[in-house]
Amino acid sequence: MDRPVVPLIEGHCDERFSAVRAAFEENFRERGELGAAVTVMAGGETVVDLWGGWADGARTRPWERDTVVNVWSTTKGPTALCAHLLADRGLLDLDAPVATYWPEFAAAGKEAVLVRHLLSHRAGLAGLREPHSVAELYDWELTTARLAATEPWWEPGTRSGYHAMTYGFLVGEVVRRITGLLPGEFLHQEVTGRYGIDFTIGLPEKEADRAAELVHPPAAGDSEQAAVFAQLEPAALAALINPAVSAAEANTAQWRAAEIPAANGHGTARAVAALYGIFASGGLVGEHRVLSPEAAERVREGQGACRDLVLGAGFSHDTEVALGLWLSGPNRSYGPNPRAFGHDGYGGSCGLADPEAGGAGLSMGYVMNRMGPHIADDPRKMALVEAVYSAL
Repeated sequence: MDRPVVPLIEGHCDERFSAVRAAFEENFRERGELGAAVTVMAGGETVVDLWGGWADGARTRPWERDTVVNVWSTTKGPTALCAHLLADRGLLDLDAPVATYWPEFAAAGKEAVLVRHLLSHRAGLAGLREPHSVAELYDWELTTARLAATEPWWEPGTRSGYHAMTYGFLVGEVVRRITGLLPGEFLHQEVTGRYGIDFTIGLPEKEADRAAELVHPPAAGDSEQAAVFAQLEPAALAALINPAVSAAEANTAQWRAAEIPAANGHGTARAVAALYGIFASGGLVGEHRVLSPEAAERVREGQGACRDLVLGAGFSHDTEVALGLWLSGPNRSYGPNPRAFGHDGYGGSCGLADPEAGGAGLSMGYVMNRMGPHIADDPRKMALVEAVYSAL
């Protein structure tokens, strides 16, 4: 069988980081890449900015320099940034009860849940107990009202359990209660619009023509899928399939028009690297200060390693969530520095921040449209991470 042809790769790559270009090309040749982009920033300079392949499954639209794509949970980093901006300004106390800002949230035994529990997936609200459809997910008021009324699946603060969809509504409603703005508008007003970062939560209709089409990950057989679900606890089932959202929904105008701050951020790899670069650089966008150094450091304040109550079966080790992002840990998810941190998106995308690397900090953004079956540590992403660190 003929090997896949590597498409034209455009952009630039410093000679020192040639291994990253080689890994990017290998993703197309060996790992089924369709369309993708990768950006690496080191010491405030863009050292890699590459893109190539196709923006649609039919291979009729080339991936362009300004192609944007839904990055799923890589969105959680920019959403966490909104909360940390407010904390840095003294408007949000991470150790205060959530009900201080959102009084209705105190219902069903949640009066002692702290803001830091929302950021670290420790609130016990990984998913709703009642059926919640994709259409209902588009209704901000309904979704947040149901979260305020429901009881936790486990004792808040004791364990982490991945809040796949609910994270954005929980953190986002606190942002809205303080600012009067949904997190997408707050992020635009304070960061992305101000500094020209090509990232939005949701996607304005006028930008639809440059959005890449997401392509489904390989489907598991019915028996294989049933075996996986049989191993999951009720909280994990609620987190992952209530509702179940696929590439088909994420390609619709309704998904793009909604505010889903855990999962429907749209951007370029360049934008992801810039946003995660705020954490890596001690709070800077170029020469502009967005966060104080103390606030940028606080983002990676570990909240305790454990076997995640939702994703634990997918890892052979304990993981640790900090205040909004995951620590690299023993799996080297974000490189060899165990205190590097970042977030993956369902199917492969990634944002990475490492304040100790690259001179004055290292960040990476990787985005793609052919989804793999992984929630985290997709082989394409891991190949790029390894290549980046091999160049340092």
